[in-house]
Amino acid sequence: MKGLNRAAAVFLAGAAMVAMPAQAQQAGIQISVVDALSGTPAADVEVVIENPGTGFRRVARTDAQGLLRLEGLTTSGQFRISTAASAAYDAAEPQSLTLRSNFSSSITLRLTPVGQTITVTGARTVVGLNAVNAEVSASLGREQLTALPIEGRDVIGSLIRLPNVVASTGFFPEAPSISINGSNGLDTNYLIDGLDNNENFLGGIKFPVPLGFTRSVTVLANSYSVAYGRTANGIVNYTTPSGSNELHGEAYALVRPGRPLDAASPFPRRDLSGNQVGESFERYQAGFALGGAIAKDKTFFYINYEFTRDRNTQVVDAPLLGITDTVTGNNQFHLASLRLDHRLTDDWTLGLRANIGRVTIERPGGGLGGGNNSLPSAGSNQDRHSTLVAATASYAGDDWSYDGAVQYARFRWDYGEALAGPGPQVVIRDPSGLTAGVVGHPGYLFDSLEETIQTTHRLQRKLGAHRLRLGADVIHSNFTLLGGGNPDGNFVVDLTAPQLAALRAGGRGLGLTASDVLALNPVVANYAVELRPQSFGTDQTLLAFYLEDEWQISPRFTATLGVRWDYDSLTAKGAGGGDFDNIAPRLALNWRPDARSSVRFGAGIFTGKLSYAVISDALQRNTTAPGFLTQLGQLQSRGLIPSGINLRDVTFDGNLTVAPPCATVSACPTPAQVQALRSTATLGEARILSPTGHDSPWSLQLSGGYQYQATSTLTLSVDGIYSRSRNLVRLRDLNAPAAFTPNLAALTPANIALLQAAPDNAARAALAQTLGLVRSQAAADASRPVALVAGGARQITVSETQGRSEYMALIMAAVKERGADDYGFRLSYTLSRLKNDTDDINFRAANANDFSTEYGPSANDRRHVISAVGYLYPIEDLTLTAAGLFQSGQPVNLVPDARLFGTQDLNGDGASFGENFVGNSDRFPGASRNSARLPWSATVDLGIRYLLLKRIELSADVFNLFNANNRSGFANAATTSNQVQFGGGAPFVQRNAGPPRQFQFGIAYKF
Repeated sequence: MKGLNRAAAVFLAGAAMVAMPAQAQQAGIQISVVDALSGTPAADVEVVIENPGTGFRRVARTDAQGLLRLEGLTTSGQFRISTAASAAYDAAEPQSLTLRSNFSSSITLRLTPVGQTITVTGARTVVGLNAVNAEVSASLGREQLTALPIEGRDVIGSLIRLPNVVASTGFFPEAPSISINGSNGLDTNYLIDGLDNNENFLGGIKFPVPLGFTRSVTVLANSYSVAYGRTANGIVNYTTPSGSNELHGEAYALVRPGRPLDAASPFPRRDLSGNQVGESFERYQAGFALGGAIAKDKTFFYINYEFTRDRNTQVVDAPLLGITDTVTGNNQFHLASLRLDHRLTDDWTLGLRANIGRVTIERPGGGLGGGNNSLPSAGSNQDRHSTLVAATASYAGDDWSYDGAVQYARFRWDYGEALAGPGPQVVIRDPSGLTAGVVGHPGYLFDSLEETIQTTHRLQRKLGAHRLRLGADVIHSNFTLLGGGNPDGNFVVDLTAPQLAALRAGGRGLGLTASDVLALNPVVANYAVELRPQSFGTDQTLLAFYLEDEWQISPRFTATLGVRWDYDSLTAKGAGGGDFDNIAPRLALNWRPDARSSVRFGAGIFTGKLSYAVISDALQRNTTAPGFLTQLGQLQSRGLIPSGINLRDVTFDGNLTVAPPCATVSACPTPAQVQALRSTATLGEARILSPTGHDSPWSLQLSGGYQYQATSTLTLSVDGIYSRSRNLVRLRDLNAPAAFTPNLAALTPANIALLQAAPDNAARAALAQTLGLVRSQAAADASRPVALVAGGARQITVSETQGRSEYMALIMAAVKERGADDYGFRLSYTLSRLKNDTDDINFRAANANDFSTEYGPSANDRRHVISAVGYLYPIEDLTLTAAGLFQSGQPVNLVPDARLFGTQDLNGDGASFGENFVGNSDRFPGASRNSARLPWSATVDLGIRYLLLKRIELSADVFNLFNANNRSGFANAATTSNQVQFGGGAPFVQRNAGPPRQFQFGIAYKF
């Protein structure tokens, strides 16, 4: 780590002193000037490009095709494009344009010939079209974002208003809340000003960019430039705000008061971190932003700070200990950002951006209702601490342009920081075996650290009708993880009635600790100790080089041809070689039949990266015990592991929890005394590094679309997109038992009645086995390639990159900017389908690695999504926003009911690590994956903004205005969603719901 820190310092110092070419805050403008009467290109017209906010001014002339292109521009301020009167044309009034990072925005000026009196139908100035390439994308600008009802100023939640984006079913609470193209949100590439903002351990956002540091946010869904990569799916790119010559800013306060204003609901809500909260939940926010000039026309600054505190009361229900009380947890978000821009010369711009996030999610003990007997001493904090510092430089010449960046990032994710510090965990049971309470440590460790350096470079050169781009992008990350079980031991103890009485009489109440219980020297039912509480990990290097030629074949036809090469060093971890052949060609065609329309087509290969968790899980859940190596050798002799592979290359001394027997607490060995058990402890599942290496995920993407700017404020579009992905990650059990198919003929009404009448699950399971509906674990184990031995594992899993998916969508959209009217809107309809045979890195086949039976609808598949947002400005300074989202239901996986079969593990292969996250247990006999559907969801949100005295903005937001009980279409975790239901015609069980009607109020001072 010291070496990485030194390298970061060198890179940052170098970027501050010299201008390095790359892609960061660079943007471009393509200006097309046409004769409004004939529609022909207007050559040799003088165009003035100004940015009053930064003092930028450039005068240039259109070429023979009526085109003018500027690159290397900053995203600061607002650009104005105009033409002066000439002998041929009247002057064109200045037109405003806000730029997006890493993109060349288009504007068409339609000039009136001198002496002509004409009526021009449609738009004189066209700014709503993509007249450059085939990118399928959509954006929300600052004005739209501030008017939208957004819970907690969380910008990521606003993206569900854009086509191809839906609220996501994730695979852990903190997983990204959105899905692009129906894919896992962990596969999305998140960027700030074109630079990496990914938590690269699992995926998702590293620094949660708040509303105050977002000028615009763009979702790229398909057919984007070779400058973008590292995903086979979609991209989210934030463009940050900047200072200008005019001092501007805001200070705000925001509150979500909760009950009794909010509607009641029997189901949990979610906080901004994705964790469940109850009806007591309240949120308080405050912050400020300030931007201006340090030196007029030269140096500009923008600073933003936002603070959020969530308050949530939980119930500690431990009557056997004489405790029934409440505890309060507080989540805290500190998000600070700084951006500096300096115009070194007319051509050179330097920049510095810093983002610091300190997010703490408190778990104080207890739960959302009765029955949770976890005491405060077993509470924990989840810390997500992010730091990003980026230095940039860009050059905007007439023929040459280039820009560069270097970024250092650090992300600390401590998932279970014990509030009471290190120590044992104790689960207390009463004489009947019921759990009376849980005290002490949370019982596990997960403390990861990621340090990353990125440098990017892009050089552009205009050569006649060609614009060539050459780029490089390098990311190097170091990862360490302190994970596994509790090194101080987890106890399950059985207390006698006098011992329970002694605890109650002690009067400790909520202050009861593990030491209070262990001091009684109770009987031990189970004692488990983590044998390796050390940090370990490895690194990841991502290389990318690309070449692109934007060829202006004619004034109305542009062809962009590019090729990109990517390499991910994680593909070489294990015993295989790296995946070096990721050559990805791309083609984009853009044809403009006239000044107000654009036809585009895109095709290309898009390469993704592996999440570090693929390797980390293989290290953490691994072992080098002799028995395990013997099993691997037997698998190798059977051809399930390639011959010639050195088994030491795929094994590692990972985390291992052992359970030494002991009768009472005083008789239990210390953690130091049980280290020798590593070689004999057996595992339910162990994971190895890949013996053949990994391939990088990739997709073939095709798109075709048409855009039409009907008026100066109304743009219509239709797009069709197709994406076929390969090499997706999933799990394979190398020691899987033989396939088992339940005897469907035995599922008769009479047999079902017999099974339901059995006295307990053990009896049901025994009867189900005789009927051929269930296979015992012993019978399953007998059919495995190798037997379980001391020091070995029942399941021996490996991550493979063999998964596939197919996505198709038709998107129709209409976007009406306000302009001079008193209304605006954005409407979109998406008809789509996504099928795959893996949803997550921990996804495995339900039966004997048969992934052919897994190919079906994705967990985030939708058929129909209608998004409608309307902005109304009835009087001056008043904005009303109504946002509706209407979606067809998500897929439902039908699983067995233990009340019928005695177990959910019909084939006897045992529970998998992955099932804890993806909810992918065995399916009901005869049911295919995700074969049912939830009902439609409908949500309408309302936002009101009123500007008082031109400075003070009062706001009120109502979410789910009509208090719809939505069973689908909202962000949640797979294991708590309604997407897992019992099959066989069992009644629907609602486990979760979209948020009920909720209120949010704010006040802001703007200047």
